[in-house]
Amino acid sequence: MIHKNLGGQIAGLILGAALPLVAAEGVVAPGAKLEKLAGGFAFTEGPTADPAGNVFFVDQPNNRIMEWSADSKLSTFLQPSGRANGMDFDAQGNLIACADEHNELWSIAPDKKVTVLVKDYQGKYLNGPNDVWVAPNGGMYITDPFYRRTWWDHSTMALTNEEVFYLSPERKTLARVTEDLKKPNGITGTPDGKTLFVSDIERGQTWRYDIQADGALANKTFYCGLGSDGMTIDAEGNLYLTGHGVTVFDKTGRQIEHIAVPENWTANVCISGKDRKTLFITASESLYAIRLRVKGANPAK
Repeated sequence: MIHKNLGGQIAGLILGAALPLVAAEGVVAPGAKLEKLAGGFAFTEGPTADPAGNVFFVDQPNNRIMEWSADSKLSTFLQPSGRANGMDFDAQGNLIACADEHNELWSIAPDKKVTVLVKDYQGKYLNGPNDVWVAPNGGMYITDPFYRRTWWDHSTMALTNEEVFYLSPERKTLARVTEDLKKPNGITGTPDGKTLFVSDIERGQTWRYDIQADGALANKTFYCGLGSDGMTIDAEGNLYLTGHGVTVFDKTGRQIEHIAVPENWTANVCISGKDRKTLFITASESLYAIRLRVKGANPAK
């Protein structure tokens, strides 16, 4: 998540790095238009969906997790929410949330019971868990950039780097798996668990990694010259990046579509709905959706 004041600074980097549109089949369903589903939030982020197609997202400054049900009803799922930010579901139906208030990673059970999965790294608090992707094996990849929050009682980060961490499937070992990023933010992976995408948002870049059997990352490869606050992937391997609207790249890293969103900042996206063909977009003060011609890649857990 990037608040509005930071979003404007980084938007310039993202816009300046955008690639030209190339001739390719787009991802938006023929005739589909962007629809505003709900508004009046302070800052929306972290959309993810359960198997029934219910979409959960955060209104972080208001310290709450919202639910947009599969039958189009809005409700508050959890408040307070630990200043939840990026989220994903695990295979057991727990909502995994980057709990920004105390730099933790939470598991929120369906009955809303909270379990703290991560509270520090080698005895030091994390910079600020921002986004999370739960791999098919249950391991979790967490981006940890530093964005100063008004609700913190500290103003400097305890760690020397802003990197990506991996929490092992048994949830006992936290390891740093990158070492040369500047400010990682958006993150997602392929449903086969073999590839991870990470945005280094301050450098205006997105990278692709091969996931090793032990969760380590190898073969860092440049994917595209665009940074992203959040991201998702569809069944064709197209990657959806956010910031100035939603920009879509094919599996080779070529831009194939741009979805304009009438807000100052587009934070994150997920693909859900009963047929998994609706793109949900959290953008500043609102929640939007648009129909796609292609399904999401990662099945709802």
